[in-house]
Amino acid sequence: MHLPDGFLDAPTSIATGVVAAAAVTVALRKVRAEQEEKAAPLAGLTAAFIFAVQMLNFPVGVGTSGHLLGGALAAILVGPWTAILCMSVVLLVQGLLFADGGLTALGTNITLMGVIAALVGWVVVRAMLGALPKRTASVVPAAFVAALVSVPVASLAFVGLYAIGGAADLSLGALTASMVGWHTLIGLGEAVITAATVSAVVSVRPDLVYAARGLQPALELRRPGMPVPQPVPATVPAPATRGSLRPVLLIGGTVALLLAGGVSLFASSNPDGLEYVAGEKGFLETARDHVFGDLPLADYGEVGGIPVGIAGILGVLVTIAVGWFLVRLSGRDRNPSAEPAQTSERV
Repeated sequence: MHLPDGFLDAPTSIATGVVAAAAVTVALRKVRAEQEEKAAPLAGLTAAFIFAVQMLNFPVGVGTSGHLLGGALAAILVGPWTAILCMSVVLLVQGLLFADGGLTALGTNITLMGVIAALVGWVVVRAMLGALPKRTASVVPAAFVAALVSVPVASLAFVGLYAIGGAADLSLGALTASMVGWHTLIGLGEAVITAATVSAVVSVRPDLVYAARGLQPALELRRPGMPVPQPVPATVPAPATRGSLRPVLLIGGTVALLLAGGVSLFASSNPDGLEYVAGEKGFLETARDHVFGDLPLADYGEVGGIPVGIAGILGVLVTIAVGWFLVRLSGRDRNPSAEPAQTSERV
């Protein structure tokens, strides 16, 4: 759902740019209270993973494809405010290096995919967890529903913006039906990817899933005759339940690199939902060429003849570095005395 330049008029693009800037400013402040010391590497990894998976367009209909938005996934993994920063980094790297999403539309893209998708996903997750059993396993179905809802809501928000400042005179009813219809199908793919990712992380490190904080671990089944574990005496330090982040970062980073560097070669070449609807409804021609459309990495290397896998790997590395730096910078003035002395962990 990356908007190019030209779909919306200048006043609407400026207004969404102000909204996006305000959301990022608030997120930079909120992330200090939302995250611990491990926030920076996890945020960078989350942003890189979303960048990689967004390269994997999957078919959703004849001549149409979709890709992960990622807002709901990021909110579940690292919290809603950190998610806004992660998505902003992804969209900024895509727009500046790969000419994916217009520069004047950057604020709109951040508003739709980074703010609305993340916050809607987070609200749905919290509502679902309030109704489901208080177990970490409940995060997985909650993630599925949150991702499914976030995509058509973001598409509906685009229709609202187009009603205000669209470049072409269209039937809003027909535009709404097409956008919501196709993006509901895309939302199903988003839900599967999001639930599978959250399930994988919850199964090995539930403490790293922001939405799982405060939830109880799954019940452990015991056969008759099995000894009941005795409580650890208060004078003896309990074994650490949180391991080093290093294996998680290495595995997660490797997966992101493999997806962007290898699996992306098999992504669908069909236009995504927004581009398909734009062509169908006759406003695709209002799109303007990207300012950086002639750079070697534009269109993920197609312009400069760079293999898409190499372009994807470069994108992952840049995204993880920028995401890590931004979140680390936002927490630089955190008061160390306010944090528990024994909760830090080695990365």
